[in-house]
Amino acid sequence: MNTTAPDPSLLVDHRGRPRPGIPTGLTHDQALLGTAFHEAGHAVLALVHGMHLVTSEIVAWMSAPGQSTVTGRTNFSAARIEDVHPWRFAAGAAAGSLAQVRYLMDYGLWTPERAAACPGTHDRDQAVDVLAGMGYRLGVGHVPAGGKSWGQVRGMAWRRIDRLWPQIRTVAHAMYEETSLTGEQIAAMTGLTNAPLPGGAA
Repeated sequence: MNTTAPDPSLLVDHRGRPRPGIPTGLTHDQALLGTAFHEAGHAVLALVHGMHLVTSEIVAWMSAPGQSTVTGRTNFSAARIEDVHPWRFAAGAAAGSLAQVRYLMDYGLWTPERAAACPGTHDRDQAVDVLAGMGYRLGVGHVPAGGKSWGQVRGMAWRRIDRLWPQIRTVAHAMYEETSLTGEQIAAMTGLTNAPLPGGAA
């Protein structure tokens, strides 16, 4: 495990704000696998929604004596989010934290406190901002006129996670072992198609 903090871009959200560290009460290995499920949720839905998946990875380091911190990142590309459909993009954003909660449930680790430690706030805020830039209204805690609420989007994502759980589980365990997977590796192990890289060969 690394003893120094990773690339600073992993520690901030898309607005440049520090991503908060939230204690989970899990062992290091349990938290690392949970983060792998989070990123696997993003990665599998990106493939299903027709995006080009570049990489998906988890990172762990010693943030203090006797204390480890884990995070992750999934990179994908689309020529235009409008071509994917904005609500599918939002569902993919919601999929990370939901897959992490499903992991806690399936592996006998769920508690209210641990579920609350998987909020995916940075994913939600990015979805709100990206959709707003395209004229779509994604509300937090309410349904905006002509738009959808984050709760509705989470419902869409939950149904996809349930259907795609075997693929998500396969990717998560592979990522736990390898720490980083390419989009082509994930496509091969799930039987899903990785869309061509926009503007060039995949």
